[in-house]
Amino acid sequence: MAGENASTLARQSRSIDSWLTAKRLCAHAALLGVALWSIYTWTLATPGLRDRNGNLKGTDFLHFYTLGLLADAHRGTGLYSISAQTALATQRVPEATGIRYLPLYPPQVSLFFGPLARLTYSEALAVWWIITAGVYFWCCRLIWQSCGNLRKHRATTIVAALAFPAFFNLIAWGQTSALALACFTVLFFALKNRHEFVAGLVLGCLIFKPQLGLAAAVVFLAIGAWKVVLGAILSASAQLSIGVLYYGMEPLRQWARILRNVRSVSQWLEPRPYQTHSLRTFWSMIAPWSSVSVVLYGITGVLVLSATIALWRRGSEVMLPVKYSALLFATVLVAPHLTVYDLVILAPAFLLLADWLIQEQSANSGIGTLLYLAYVLPLLAPLTRWTHVQLSVIAMAGLVYLLWRVSQEYRTQNP
Repeated sequence: MAGENASTLARQSRSIDSWLTAKRLCAHAALLGVALWSIYTWTLATPGLRDRNGNLKGTDFLHFYTLGLLADAHRGTGLYSISAQTALATQRVPEATGIRYLPLYPPQVSLFFGPLARLTYSEALAVWWIITAGVYFWCCRLIWQSCGNLRKHRATTIVAALAFPAFFNLIAWGQTSALALACFTVLFFALKNRHEFVAGLVLGCLIFKPQLGLAAAVVFLAIGAWKVVLGAILSASAQLSIGVLYYGMEPLRQWARILRNVRSVSQWLEPRPYQTHSLRTFWSMIAPWSSVSVVLYGITGVLVLSATIALWRRGSEVMLPVKYSALLFATVLVAPHLTVYDLVILAPAFLLLADWLIQEQSANSGIGTLLYLAYVLPLLAPLTRWTHVQLSVIAMAGLVYLLWRVSQEYRTQNP
């Protein structure tokens, strides 16, 4: 009976995902990459620091550059003052006049950007772009090297990595999500090698973007991975203590106060809600009443986390690439705040699941198609201003469901 079920599922897989050939995927990625990067290069090809659309080149990097200036001057009192940061940014980068950012990063983040603040803005931005691209491709290479079935698809993998819309947005926004990707990449290998305490230490490093550690914290607590939890607590505490040692306690208190009151400044935090890709903003764009959207976010978030926890509780019956990919998609879905550039943390999931699908053809019942859609749909985000439906969220939620269903198939076939 189990054999018949597997055969039926395999036939369904071939009919649903047979169009996903390596040649076609490579061609699609190549066209997408050429379009994205050529348009972006043309947009940047202007004198000065403003692009053709009138935006500051590097966009959010100005905020990190300003934090670095404050760190270099040892001005902890300015870390959570919008007016002080705006004045300092305008003084050092006159083209940034009128640009304001909501300070949400913990104090120690400013220390990381201190060395870059000693350069001019354009020099620092160029260095940051190089660092960001280097970290991204290093992570992709590490994951790819662990994927035996993808070795023969090297060209397709490289082209897809270059054209990944999340990577494009990461560069365009000048954001820090490559560091989060590095954490998730090292975390995967720590779990793969059964170094649970080390995995926890790496997970705790996400305290600089705590919303990205929410799903992992819930999952590892639920399955009783206490070494991971202990390592995460120690690592996060150690990172926060660096800021305390440098600035004292007051900036840390200010950061905590801002986090507690973050909902009151949501218009600063998410000026473009259509560029967010989580369940919270998915429901807030559909439901006109905030109380209703919060309830729907809570219900669907619990469902996503429950499915992910169920996968992890299956132990060795479900391969780590499948469990870890589900965790990454759950991380994105349940995050209370997640912008398009944060989707770069999904790069390992795309690689790991592609490798797994090549090997486990019988499990490929629509997963490949949803994976393709989760890759490209963020490009359609601007349409959400009129449709109010973020299709990328639906695709990612569907992936978590299908991965959970595959684990149930394994359970049926191997009771």
